[in-house]
Amino acid sequence: MTDAGSPVTPPGDTESVHQGGFDLGGPPQAGKHYRVLARKYRPSSFDDLIGQDAVVRTVSNAFETGRIPQAWILTGVRGVGKTTTARILARALNYELPDGSAKGPTIHMPVPGVHCRAIMESRHMDVLEMDAASHTGVDDVRQINDSVRYAPASARYKVYIIDEVHMLSTAAFNAFLKTQEEPPEHAKFVFATTEIRKVPVTVLSRCQRFDLRRVEADVLMGHLANIAGKENVEVEPEALGIIARAAEGSVRDSLSLFDQAIAHAAGPVRADAVRQMLGLADRTRVIDLFESLARGDIASAFREFREQYDTGADPIVVLSDLAEFVNFVTRVKIVPATADNVAFGETERVRARDFASKLSMRVLSRMWQMLLKGITEVQAATRPAAAAEMVLVRIAYVSDLPTPDEAIRMLEQNGGAAPAAASSSASARSISASTVSPVQHSASRSASAPRASAEASVRPQATAPMAEAQAAATALRIASFPELVALAGEKRDLMIKGALEAHVRLVRIEDGRLELALEPTAPRTLVNDLSRKLEQWTGRRWTVIVSNEPGQATLRSQNEVQKNQRERAAEADPRVQEVLARFPGTKVVEVRKLAPETPESDVSGEDPAETPDSDDL
Repeated sequence: MTDAGSPVTPPGDTESVHQGGFDLGGPPQAGKHYRVLARKYRPSSFDDLIGQDAVVRTVSNAFETGRIPQAWILTGVRGVGKTTTARILARALNYELPDGSAKGPTIHMPVPGVHCRAIMESRHMDVLEMDAASHTGVDDVRQINDSVRYAPASARYKVYIIDEVHMLSTAAFNAFLKTQEEPPEHAKFVFATTEIRKVPVTVLSRCQRFDLRRVEADVLMGHLANIAGKENVEVEPEALGIIARAAEGSVRDSLSLFDQAIAHAAGPVRADAVRQMLGLADRTRVIDLFESLARGDIASAFREFREQYDTGADPIVVLSDLAEFVNFVTRVKIVPATADNVAFGETERVRARDFASKLSMRVLSRMWQMLLKGITEVQAATRPAAAAEMVLVRIAYVSDLPTPDEAIRMLEQNGGAAPAAASSSASARSISASTVSPVQHSASRSASAPRASAEASVRPQATAPMAEAQAAATALRIASFPELVALAGEKRDLMIKGALEAHVRLVRIEDGRLELALEPTAPRTLVNDLSRKLEQWTGRRWTVIVSNEPGQATLRSQNEVQKNQRERAAEADPRVQEVLARFPGTKVVEVRKLAPETPESDVSGEDPAETPDSDDL
């Protein structure tokens, strides 16, 4: 967490001290040691902190009312200023002017005090900084426990700053508890961590916790612009927006990227140079790719993707930028004021408003889910470019398909039955034109005209085969229930076939009329489904009636009875009984009927009537 207000000067620097900080900034001079921007513009007071208003307000109130805790714990992602805030706290606790006018802790530090420079440079003997990542053991904590008893040498408080405190071992935490709970009045502790969940609850309960939030992109842009002015660097606002978004709320990351961009550009920092440095795709071209996908123009999407790929864009980065823009359009649709964020380019904001007004939330959600899954597929693919193209194909293909609720509405409008293919396709395209396509209505009409003419040219050719099929179906007659089950098997409708065998008890059947009784386990839609299927298979309407008569047993029950009869007959056979007696524990599992071997019977001259039963085990 940094700000252009008050950077810190190391001992070897000769820059003059100014009010409120230690460095006037400015471009590096020849012969001087260069310091990176993240160190040069590090905050030295609470006034310099950016994006952490809640922390500053709480600490200010605590200092003004004298409610200063014995320990703080600062948590947040990398680069938001945890260590810097800890040093500012140590400086505020020990702020003292040479004339002795500052009598106690204060957050108002207009000029450097007696101890300020040494504290901010991490070389004050009463402010101990320890990296818990490299000092994890009990012995390191024992040294703190031993030294905390002694009064500070020159400052008002002894301040112990422990960075990455979650790295301490369990034994080290336990050794620290008593000292942390009842420290001497002259000792204060400031802990910093990126993994707050790894810190024991016993430690957290003894500290005041401050969650340092990510810094907003527009705040980072203003911060970087301020530093660019001090460094006399010309930079485009769009370039600052790209850097601010890439930093993801980390001030240190934004300054490191800005430092790199200045060196990369070797002059004015342009947006194109920053994109090239970060390996990002052109934002305008990503939006063009989004538009092609939204209107289902896969050829245009392929061409746009290939052009970006040929210029060096990573397929994963292209899909990630595409997903980010989908998210931005969704946010604009929900909260229109999101489009006023200056961290995004003017073109990006204008076109996002246009897409948000034309695309439905379901379409945006569907694109997001497919991109999220597609990015994972591309990461695991041996040919990322080809995998990315297949992801684009899927997205473009579903662009003019109705959403589930729209499909249900179409079915309901057609009387609950499946609509015809032509009407379903036309309805889907009309929905696509009204809810999906972001282009103008004139373009939609011109795009749909070839499709309509193509359908019109196909229908006459398909009339004759359809009439022949209907004529063939009309000749089909069903006289028995086994024939009906066999017909369902021929049509490969296994659901109907299984239901007829297991859940239907036949009462009577005539051609065009079926009376049946249902088992309690029968599906509720079986009668309607069976009536519709019979009409499709035979070409005429069937009457399917559910009768109160018990009817015959189901085919499955009949098969079970026949199977049991065959097994009992087989067990009664003397030859089978002899086998069962010779092998105790064996039993008849299955009896199958083999086909008669007619040619061999003719050769042997045996009378088929005298052949033994063909049941076999």
